Formats: sequence, structure tokens, C-alpha cells
Amino acid sequence: MIEVIKKGLETSVQDYPGRIGSLNQGFPASGPMDSWSFRLANILVGNKAGEAALECQFMGPTLKFKNDRIIAITGANMSPKLDGKTIPLWENIKVKANQILEMQFATIGARSYIAFSGGINSKPWLGSRSTFHKAGVGGINGKAIQDGQILPLRENKIISQRKIKKNAIPVMSTDKKWSIEVVRGPNDDWIDEKGHKIFLNSKWKLQAKSDRTGYRLDGPKLSFTEKATNKSLENGSEPSNIIDQGYPAGAINLAGQTPIILVNDGPSMGGFINPYTVPSAAFWKLGQAKPGDTFNFVEVSVEKAQSLRVEQSIICSDESLESFNKSKTFENDEVIKKIGTIKIVDFEENKLNEKIRKKMMEKKGMKNMKVKFFD
Repeated sequence: MIEVIKKGLETSVQDYPGRIGSLNQGFPASGPMDSWSFRLANILVGNKAGEAALECQFMGPTLKFKNDRIIAITGANMSPKLDGKTIPLWENIKVKANQILEMQFATIGARSYIAFSGGINSKPWLGSRSTFHKAGVGGINGKAIQDGQILPLRENKIISQRKIKKNAIPVMSTDKKWSIEVVRGPNDDWIDEKGHKIFLNSKWKLQAKSDRTGYRLDGPKLSFTEKATNKSLENGSEPSNIIDQGYPAGAINLAGQTPIILVNDGPSMGGFINPYTVPSAAFWKLGQAKPGDTFNFVEVSVEKAQSLRVEQSIICSDESLESFNKSKTFENDEVIKKIGTIKIVDFEENKLNEKIRKKMMEKKGMKNMKVKFFD
């Protein structure tokens, strides 16, 4: 178990891929904003890639461990310290009972992930432990973790020391600029070619008024086709209005002239057009962006988006573990030595030999001399 000393800014329980199959009931998938970093954290502690872990937004928590545990921290750098000593990201760490983990503000990136060997044992809701804040479901009591709470953990595991290969770690932006892949559609025919060029060639600034539901962007105005400007009344008065339709995850929702990227906790439907969609493989970049960062969008084909997803799934597996002395475990911190030849000792025969030797010594007048024989 883990005691929450300080909750951080917004730290929540998430799992991957989240609450799949409940969108028709109004419940989004939720899950980690940066599933790349999240899955690697779980791989490091010997869990399945989707096991429940903590997502820390902008500023991490302070946690006290009630028993020994293996942990891993990935994603944004929140300067983690264990009992005041800096610990590394992207490799697993042994934590002992009563030790305290402290995390600060994110210096690079926006969201950090803490995985625990065994995983968090919160109560699943509709098949997922992911927290959906606005409905108050999943996680711990349906909310971000709070000071004084106890986080239940599943059975601990004994694993070897692990580290992620450098080429498997997502590269965070250090200049507040992000290139985000997008696929056209589903409503790309409502924007004219001039509007598409403006969208793809402009810098878009992430507003502070953004959260796990949607990312609001500031930028230039777009232009529309006749389909948007000359339509029947039931489609609404604004060019960006449309009869209510389903929204795909990652849809770039155009509310008037404000693009809103619908992310993990986004709505399932609504009355605005979606000229572009961010593919799932690019979500990690959204998860690591902070308000004030700028986006430029790069159009890719559906096939390219699908291949990026496959590549990322391969990366988020044991394939990304660096060879890091697999014979060394955290259980006793000693290298397990390979056994060479085995000598079998017959203790009954040894006793018999000892009696014979004593008799021989007595015959030679050495009764009181203690002698030990070595083979």
C-alpha cells in the first residue's frame, strides 16, 4: 500500500487502453494521455503494459510506501527524489518500506507516470480502472488522488533490474514546439483549399483553458466551402455547425473559428464539424504539451497513421528493454552465481570414517589429541 502525503496538481489512476466499448453510453475511454510513456513504465516493473498506474499532471505527488516495492517513472521530468536523493527516469527502482517519493513541477514535458510492481488495485468500473473525472467514476472514488488516501496495490513481483533503450524513449520538445500528425476527415469537405493551407501552414497556440476533455487552440481564421455556408437550417447558422454527429477520438472540432482537439475524456458526439483527426500514435505529444506551446500540423495518410500505431505498439513491449544484468534481482541485490559442478556428500560415510580414524589414533597413543580431517 501507498500513503498519499501530497496529491500533486492532478494525479489520477489510469489504465490502458481505458474504458473501451462504453462510448455509446456516454463514457469515453479515458486512460493515459501519453500511452507511450505509460506502457513503458509498466514494462519496467514487470506488469502488463496496460496495468493501472498513476498519471501526474504538471506537478507530481509525494508518496510514502508501506512495504517494499519496485517502481518506475517515465514521461515528463518532475525531478523525482527518494528520501531526498535524485532517482533516474526510464529504469526501475527498488523502494523500501517507509521511504518517501517526492516529485516536483515538470521541467520537460507535462505528464509523468509512476508504475508499481503488481499495479494499482482500485475497483474497476465498466471494465477499466481509469479515472473519468467529470462523471466521477473509476480510479479512487472517481477523482484525482487526495492527501491522506491509501492506494491499494496488487501482489508484488520479483523482477530483474530493467532499463529502457535510449532509442525507445519518446523525444520531448524542449522549445515548446510540436509537430502533430493529422489525417483529413471526417468533415474535410466543409473547408476549402485555402482553409486547408491555412490550417496546415500556421502555428497554433495551446490555450490555458484546456484539459483532458479538449485542447483549445488559438490561431488564424479558416475559410469554408459552399457546403458549410449554403446549407439547410437544421445544420445551424454558423459555417462550422452541423447536425449532431459522432466524434472520433482525436477529432479536431471546429467550434466557430476555434479548433478544439478532443482528447481522452472528450464527448462522443456534437454539432460541430471535424475537418481533421489526430491519430492515436500522436496522442503522446498532446499529453506532453503545456499551455502556451505551439503546434504545427502535418498531414499523413490513414495508412501512415496505422503504421505509426503498429510501430509504437512494438516499442511499448519487452523489445525496448536494455540488457541490464538480467541475473540481478532486487530481492537480495546480489548476483545469482551460476552453479558449476555439484559435490554430493554422504554424511553417514563421513561419520563412519571419523570413528575409524579415532580408533587408529587411540591405538597410536593419541587419544586426547583433537584432529580434524579435510578432504
